[in-house]
Amino acid sequence: MGVRALDGHRRLVITAGDAYKVLLLVGFVLLAIITLPNRIYDVEMSKLVFVLGVLGIWRYAWWMTHFVRSRVYAYKVFPGIREKSEALWASGWRPSRIHFMLTTFRERRDTTEKVLASIVRECRSVGVPARIALGTGDPYDEVIVAEYIRGAARNEDIEVILVRQNQPGKRCAIGLALRSLSRHLVMDNDPVVFMDGDTILEEGVLRKCLPLFALHPRLQALTTDEMPIVFGPKWMRSWLELRFCQRHMIMQSHALSRKVITLTGRMSVFRGKNVVEEGFIRTIEADYLDNWLWGRFRFLSGDDKSTWFWLLTRGAEMLYVPDALCYTVEYIVGSAGDRMKFNMWRWSGNMLRNGARAIALGPRQVGFFIWWCLVDQRIAMWTSLVGPFLALILTAFAGPVILQAYLIWIVATRLLLSLVLFQYAGRLDASFPFLLYLNQLLNAIVKVYAIFRLAKQRWTNRGNQSSELGSGRLAAFQLFMARYLTVFYIVVLFMFVAIYAGLMEAPSWTSLRLALGLG
Repeated sequence: MGVRALDGHRRLVITAGDAYKVLLLVGFVLLAIITLPNRIYDVEMSKLVFVLGVLGIWRYAWWMTHFVRSRVYAYKVFPGIREKSEALWASGWRPSRIHFMLTTFRERRDTTEKVLASIVRECRSVGVPARIALGTGDPYDEVIVAEYIRGAARNEDIEVILVRQNQPGKRCAIGLALRSLSRHLVMDNDPVVFMDGDTILEEGVLRKCLPLFALHPRLQALTTDEMPIVFGPKWMRSWLELRFCQRHMIMQSHALSRKVITLTGRMSVFRGKNVVEEGFIRTIEADYLDNWLWGRFRFLSGDDKSTWFWLLTRGAEMLYVPDALCYTVEYIVGSAGDRMKFNMWRWSGNMLRNGARAIALGPRQVGFFIWWCLVDQRIAMWTSLVGPFLALILTAFAGPVILQAYLIWIVATRLLLSLVLFQYAGRLDASFPFLLYLNQLLNAIVKVYAIFRLAKQRWTNRGNQSSELGSGRLAAFQLFMARYLTVFYIVVLFMFVAIYAGLMEAPSWTSLRLALGLG
């Protein structure tokens, strides 16, 4: 993990070992391009090159748009915001009180104590009273919190309210914690910090975030940069860092539109008047979706998407604070591959469930750029499969040289993208190009599978909840339709690619009429 400069940007720290691995990869790619047989002018290759070229121009142009926007936000827009907020803080402005909504469930003692230590330190640094509403599901966590606060924060003006949930699920814990806060006089402009029980605040987070609400009266919520602390396989750490680096870039691009695409549940700050509204609380507790196939079903996870959507419907201004950082602690127990699968399933499901209804609000309500980002998420899951499909089809008919060329293309292009992401990671990592493609491909596959199974959910934390899809004829029909639609759309995509590759002929109107028995 790279070193952060005073302005919040990550400084690139290059070690000899990391540089050697990246240079070795660059040399391998160049050697492969130079020495392996070149059939770029063959008919089969020209089709692959054309498709990859067109898709590449579109996808990489969109990617570069995010990069340029993120740089504009980081170096042109946000420094002015930070300068004004620092001046306001230096003038003596402080909020009257800070509220924390913290949820935890059978968390490790050392993690809980580090989380609480970061909260106490931040509250001490800003010098204003604080209240923590802690949503718990087990006495184990309550004992740890009570012991720590009595020992380390006994001289601090920090009030802790323990709220034991009476139903399973994180959403219930959040709802009960917010209802508790609403009974303790949360003022309209009081900042309310939403945190998970495995989130550790970096020093200075509150100072960097709180003045922004006073500077921008229309600002209703903000979220911060995030990096993982992973206890598990090295590749898992690299994969999560890669995702968070991409997030850091994309969120800055979004923030240029005074909106974000999610208010991350790990660490976000809300204006007090929103979080005590019954509609806001009820949305978290019982958010649902009406789907043509699955009917009405409630969400298990994705509370951060629910809070975001509630504010989005009200035209709220939201912000990303790139120089404020929190760390999330990840203990990988059991199979890291299974953990990766469950995470991607949960993240993709949350995105698909909330993306459709946000798109339905329209570009005027959402803002055109953010609206198009939501649309692009749904397009990209299909276009990401076109290249692999075409490469496999052409390989089957023209030989392994096609697959060889495609693999070189993948490594070379992802290596170029990784050179940019290294700046956000603050270090070099030769695994980034491979993880970048693997993440893209698996993400597309999971989304295609999940889009027809939006009601199927699993939340491995807080009791390993899973959705009950019912039984009987209706459930059997729903499962059949989900399988049918998945296969149908994949076959259509495969046929489209095969027709383009010249391996199939596009059906004519005459053949369609004959197939349909219309004479």
